[in-house]
Amino acid sequence: MQKLTHLDDNELIHLLKKDNEAAFAQIYQRYAEGLAGFAASKLYSIEDAQDLIHDLFVKLWSDRKELIITSNLKTYLFTIARYRIIDKIRKNITREEYAGMIQSLTQAYEPGIEQFIAAKELKHTIEKSLQELSPKVRQIYHLSREEHLSNREIAEKLGLSEQTVKNQLSTALKHLRQSVMGLSAQAFLLWIS
Repeated sequence: MQKLTHLDDNELIHLLKKDNEAAFAQIYQRYAEGLAGFAASKLYSIEDAQDLIHDLFVKLWSDRKELIITSNLKTYLFTIARYRIIDKIRKNITREEYAGMIQSLTQAYEPGIEQFIAAKELKHTIEKSLQELSPKVRQIYHLSREEHLSNREIAEKLGLSEQTVKNQLSTALKHLRQSVMGLSAQAFLLWIS
């Protein structure tokens, strides 16, 4: 596949509309990282941001023949990303509201001791799961979730790249999610709410 780094965005769009995969790859190379960073800063989830940007580029490729870009390509891509972020946040809010309703219904029908046991089970599972992580990943998780530092602040404090911090935090969260999947329904409701 040929490199098209010397072409401007309008030339790349023109080639993209003619099914040129190298043009698509060049557009991806120019904008994917910035779009993913933008999405991650709004969604607070690296995985959600990566999925969102992946879907955006899949859609760009599938709709390439019908593309109508009235501004520049960067503005076009960031605008699409912005609308997709808004949709994702709306869906997350709805899911969180739903989880809250389920939790309140569960609380109405179960004695308080079961909640206490479920919360204790959840806390134990999370603590055990965190101990399974490497010390560096555990430290990054602690700085992010307990001390509420941004990825940039953590990177500066630990002398790491911001991308490394994002990757390590993603690893920690994935590990924790897998750990809580086996919990009781009550403990799981506490986890998602």
